[in-house]
Amino acid sequence: MKTSLPLFSLLGACMMAMPNAQALNGDPKLGKIKAPSCVFCHGKNGVATNSAYPNLAGQSPQYLYSAMKDYQQGLRQGPNAKMMQVQLSKLTDQDLRDVATFFASPSSAN
Repeated sequence: MKTSLPLFSLLGACMMAMPNAQALNGDPKLGKIKAPSCVFCHGKNGVATNSAYPNLAGQSPQYLYSAMKDYQQGLRQGPNAKMMQVQLSKLTDQDLRDVATFFASPSSAN
């Protein structure tokens, strides 16, 4: 039994570290309101109609948040990096959390 306690502790810590919408403290309803410019490339509900753009629906909220922060800070490169940086430049950290939570939520597909 002594060896299983550290294993359960490690498992519990890993589960708590898993990204989810709650971990970001974002509001998906506010995120939908704050994401009007996203829909032109990524689709109304995060499903892009043009294969040149990635789908956002169902992605990990932490991944979406981190990607937007990286674009905002100029850390991401690529053909659309500058455009993304401009699009995200006026959003606050909480705005990014809300938008990430919206696109990660199952309701974004509705």
